[in-house]
Amino acid sequence: MSPEQLLLEKWRSFPPDKQQEAINFVEFLKLKTTSTTQHEAELKSKLPLSERLRKIREEIVASGESLLNWEGVEREKAERRGGYWEDAE
Repeated sequence: MSPEQLLLEKWRSFPPDKQQEAINFVEFLKLKTTSTTQHEAELKSKLPLSERLRKIREEIVASGESLLNWEGVEREKAERRGGYWEDAE
């Protein structure tokens, strides 16, 4: 007997209130599985960003340009916002 047939046989032996409980439980399992799958998909969708950032970093290093330290990052932020480094402090 297949699992599907076994489940249907057991379900048919339940009174109507227990059949509804079984349906509710199956819906719960489906929701739980869907939520887990969505969560895993969200995690995987974030991985490509980290990989792209790592490749960008490798390209900058390979070009010979130095990476910014925190001071350089703050200075560039201030310049892009229309201010000067002195304004950022």
